[in-house]
Amino acid sequence: MAKILNVRNLRKTYKSGAKELTVLDDISFAIEAGDTFAIVGPSGSGKTTLLGLCAGLDQLDSGNIELCGSELGKLNEDERALLRNENVGFIFQDFQLLPTLTALENVSVPLELQGGKNAITKAKELLGKVGLADRMLHYPSQLSGGEQQRVALARAFSNTPSILFADEPTGNLDEETGEKVVDLLFELNKEAGTTLVIVTHDLDLAKKNQHILRLKGGRIVENKNIAVS
Repeated sequence: MAKILNVRNLRKTYKSGAKELTVLDDISFAIEAGDTFAIVGPSGSGKTTLLGLCAGLDQLDSGNIELCGSELGKLNEDERALLRNENVGFIFQDFQLLPTLTALENVSVPLELQGGKNAITKAKELLGKVGLADRMLHYPSQLSGGEQQRVALARAFSNTPSILFADEPTGNLDEETGEKVVDLLFELNKEAGTTLVIVTHDLDLAKKNQHILRLKGGRIVENKNIAVS
């Protein structure tokens, strides 16, 4: 299988006053197209920083990241943005829906901005799949947290991404609602054949993936394949 994400000898540091703080140190792993992959570890272990670097949202200090066949370190900001628009989907802990747009608009407008055809039709279809056919014209403030995350799921899959990055997708949800969102996430992912990379502190969610990468203190302490039922 082709490697959709290949990370080699990644290092990331930040200035903290006069000191230099190493957030990630010598990180190497690869993900094959279509895999589901969890990144776990305690707070401050570098999980979200790693996700942002892999998605091209931040620049690495040293090492190499190849995403969808492109070396991120060789791309400028505009080129990275184009790569994300064409290949990447995102789901965030805090939903990141636009409050002035309805659920339908939150899903369809990004599609329209990318020049997608039949954006409204596709958005309606996706919102139907996540059980929000009767809530399409509601604004985020009129939706529960679980409903907002389901809108975010529909939006994430709207551009048919090659790879989807999810940062603590159940972090702001209660256990029951979180389980429903996770079931939908994996259901949509299986149907679309998307590569899924999830940052989570939830080990039950992590174990639903084919691979688990465990970070501690900015370094990999475990990288294993697991049997998924």
